[in-house]
Amino acid sequence: MNHPDAPAVLRSYPRSFWIANVMELFERAAYYGLNSVLAIYLTATAAERGLGFSEESVGFLQGLIYACTYVIPIVGGALADRYGYRKMLLVAFSLLTAGYFVSGYMSTYGLIFLSLLVMATGAGLFKPIISGTIARTTTEKTSGLGFGIYYWMINLGAFIAPLIVSFLRGFSWNLVFIASSIYCALMLIPALILYREPPRPENTKLLRDVLSGAIRVLGDARFMLMIVVYSGFWILYFQNFGSVLWFLRDFVDPAPVNGAFAAIGVPLNFSAEHVTVINAGTIILLQVLVSRIVRNVRPLYAMVAGIGIGVLGFVCLSFASSVWIFILGIAVFSIGEMTAHPKYYSYVGIVAPHESKAVYMGYAFLYGVIGSLIGSSLGGALYESWLKPVVGSTNSSEQARSFWLTFALLGLIAMIGLMLYNRFFAQDTPKAHQQARNVMMAIYALLPALGIWFIYRGLFGGPEPQYRVVVQAALMIALGGGGLVVSLRGR
Repeated sequence: MNHPDAPAVLRSYPRSFWIANVMELFERAAYYGLNSVLAIYLTATAAERGLGFSEESVGFLQGLIYACTYVIPIVGGALADRYGYRKMLLVAFSLLTAGYFVSGYMSTYGLIFLSLLVMATGAGLFKPIISGTIARTTTEKTSGLGFGIYYWMINLGAFIAPLIVSFLRGFSWNLVFIASSIYCALMLIPALILYREPPRPENTKLLRDVLSGAIRVLGDARFMLMIVVYSGFWILYFQNFGSVLWFLRDFVDPAPVNGAFAAIGVPLNFSAEHVTVINAGTIILLQVLVSRIVRNVRPLYAMVAGIGIGVLGFVCLSFASSVWIFILGIAVFSIGEMTAHPKYYSYVGIVAPHESKAVYMGYAFLYGVIGSLIGSSLGGALYESWLKPVVGSTNSSEQARSFWLTFALLGLIAMIGLMLYNRFFAQDTPKAHQQARNVMMAIYALLPALGIWFIYRGLFGGPEPQYRVVVQAALMIALGGGGLVVSLRGR
């Protein structure tokens, strides 16, 4: 965020810029405040005032909800351009307020999913409005600092809100949901009274134009292959909202950390919400330093190095018999995240066709869709089958090591995959396109085959039908089939 003329630049930003950043702070506080403990609440027993769902079912639910927050902005951006940022802000905050509030009073799996889906819809509509406001209220000269402030607000919200959650959950889980609802409800006031529309292009795209652009990008096998490879890192990232929290709850003794803070007069009960605090706090403290270090590093090298650091964080988790090693693992992974991810967008700019860079950058977020769908579901399923049965047993450390090293291996595969991609597919050539299409066609064809097997497993693999497994299978078939259709159209 360092800028030689920072004071003058700060004074140049219009009011809408600052209001948008305040909105971002409160919306991210609501989002990270709840999601820092959501997996714990959903799997806690009735005696612990939770809903008592299985880890596997919660992983499936979270995967769909998080994926929606990445997909909905495609439509949200078009709606904001067409109907106005202010109107869509009011819609987004209304949905967020209602979704968070109602979620706190739902107790069945279907209803909690639907209420969280309302929240996810609001979050998805909100994202492109704020990033669009930042982009349209800054210039080429001031955008660097402007987006630096924007990202700092995201992490500030993620740092502060879980600390408040740590206090609220001691009274009631409902208060956590209500707090997130209040954060969003408060933002209806500046959206209604203070926010002013930034300049927008007169000719806005119709929804069909947006969908047409999406089909074009999704049909580019070379681009999609890069997304698939990079998603391997985000499979690791989404463990921070599921398996990492359950592992802390079931296997890590927080007493040494609590004692260390008590010794300096700070009462602390180290718990799930502090995982998000560590992640955001590490980024707040070190992002400027890390950005300086990798400033002149080629994007691919920085991405590979960042994923490698993230893998090292998961290796730490595999030896996290001590709470201090657990904390170290989260902090190390956070350093990997801040090393790899900013350079990812630079790499997208290199890979994307020269004449369509802006369009392709708009779909660079797809890594989050794949990472959340696979990461959350895989984490929940493996945790329930590998670690849940050994809670409190003597061989739990060996099983835990295998669990975390499995994810570390996925990170290594992503590292190798990126290097191979850069070697064989990064250049925009007919040969690279054809080779990438062959690889993606094989991946797309595999998904329906796996989906059919999952349907059989869900309907006939146990004493009772597992309809959640059938839904997972249907998604796999739809994604694979859709990918095949789009790829064939792109020939």
